Amino acid sequence: MVNLKIDHNEISVPEGTTIMEAAALAGIDIPKLCYLKDINEIAACRVCLVEVVGKEKLVTACNNKVQEGLEILTNSPKVRVARKQNVQLILSQHDFKCATCVRSGNCTLQTLSNDLNIIDLPFKERVEHAPWDKNFPLIRDTEKCIKCMRCIQVCDKVQGLGIWDVTSTGSRTTVNVKGNRKITDADCALCGQCITHCPVGALRERDDTEKVWEAIADEKKTVVVQIAPAVRAAWGEAMGMKREDATVGKILDAWKRMGADYVFDTSFSADLTIMEEATEFLERFQNGSLNNWPMFTSCCPGWLRFVKTQFPEMVPQLSTAKSPQQMFGAVMKTYFAQSIGVDPENIVTVSVMPCVAKKAEANMDFYYKEYAGKDVDIVLTTREFTRMLRETHIRPEVLTDRKPDSLMQEWTGAGVIFGATGGVMEAALRTAYHALSGKNPDPDFFHDIRTVNEEYALTEANLDFNGTTVRTAIVSGLGNTRKLLEAIRRGDVSYDFVEVMACPGGCVGGGGQPICDGKELAGVRGENLHFLDRNSKIRFSHENQDVAKLYQDFLEHPLSHKSHMILHTDHNAWSMHEEQ
Repeated sequence: MVNLKIDHNEISVPEGTTIMEAAALAGIDIPKLCYLKDINEIAACRVCLVEVVGKEKLVTACNNKVQEGLEILTNSPKVRVARKQNVQLILSQHDFKCATCVRSGNCTLQTLSNDLNIIDLPFKERVEHAPWDKNFPLIRDTEKCIKCMRCIQVCDKVQGLGIWDVTSTGSRTTVNVKGNRKITDADCALCGQCITHCPVGALRERDDTEKVWEAIADEKKTVVVQIAPAVRAAWGEAMGMKREDATVGKILDAWKRMGADYVFDTSFSADLTIMEEATEFLERFQNGSLNNWPMFTSCCPGWLRFVKTQFPEMVPQLSTAKSPQQMFGAVMKTYFAQSIGVDPENIVTVSVMPCVAKKAEANMDFYYKEYAGKDVDIVLTTREFTRMLRETHIRPEVLTDRKPDSLMQEWTGAGVIFGATGGVMEAALRTAYHALSGKNPDPDFFHDIRTVNEEYALTEANLDFNGTTVRTAIVSGLGNTRKLLEAIRRGDVSYDFVEVMACPGGCVGGGGQPICDGKELAGVRGENLHFLDRNSKIRFSHENQDVAKLYQDFLEHPLSHKSHMILHTDHNAWSMHEEQ
């Protein structure tokens, strides 16, 4: 233990503790802007400066460790002056038109400026300008970039893609796509982790809310909205609601109030996806096509973009099943359109997703024969949805729990857990077990596989399916995925079925979720989905009666010719750089 004083408080902390961490243990908050623990500890912003008594120069608290006998002042006159000047210097190179920024009210720099009582700038303003393709799902505003390097470090250390880099030198130093490429030419997975870790509004998703308003206003269009499982676990954070009050039923009610014609829960098509994917897995498993490499899930478009550019030889191992988002859109423009007597051309399918990559996924033409067009027309992130909700001045407390509309109303706990890492695998295995043994397992039979292998940050287990062993693995985060795929390619590990989610923690930690700077909430959000699963009346996808009726009336059976035409895709038929 190391003994020291911080703001005249005597404390003892473990050796190796940083000044910032020691202060936090003493209940003292040191402001920061660029800092991300274990990811970005480069002291680039100089906001966390503190004074060490007896030393002339101030030191950064985020990357300097405590020493025996130190006396530290975190709020001395010298510190306040330096801290204020540093923030003013940052502001002099930042477009601070806060009123027109999506991060207004949730911006670390804005909060710091207010806390430091900055009401004018003594320095000349010099804002950088750079072009950007505004049609790309991820938008970078160079004028707002503060060169904190968070995006670079997250993309490199966590996701292992290295899309961003420092360019130029001296006063012209900035952040851009590595190699001075256009973002459309880079291998960006569109995971959006750079967005959620940016402390300001320099990175955001392409805003598609106006397209929705236009569709709602068009009397010729029938607007159909689907809500992804992970959205319900996070939207309340942005609206100041308690987690237990922020139900999916209230989201559906909000959309009805905003003018949507039909509202649905994507958990329904998650159940549909399970029926197709679990059946496909069993077919591949039993015919010996998984002897060398496993079958991979195909629900995550960020993962699909990653594997296509980084491990193209493994693309044939992907499940051909579309994602729940795309399946819902396909069913909307076929089965549902026929049921309500509306031309598919006049149906506008809107998805609310926790994901930025879903915007690119929706741009792909997936249909084979039933309907030539796109499954999904417009994709909104959770953040865009909450902005629309505020725009209409709908108060959360007036919302009531509404059920999804008929035909695709029922959903199961298996569909809900799609939003958390391991959820797709667990849901598929519940149904696969039933198909192999003729009986349902205990719904919590697969809970024990959630044991993390620290080397790859993955979950792995050999499961006994009535005498048949199924080797499984679950991984989230693209950096972890790269390690796993390299191990599979080398032959170090072997599996039958692998689930991959691009975002750490799964969709609940997606790049389109509400931003809580400095907090990782995927675990809490994921547990919320598992709570809903545990308390669901139905916990098996194959027991969803609306899905059963869909097969009976329209799709015939899983992997039928018709379901293959509508619910499956050819992953070799599209190129990542063509469907932005």
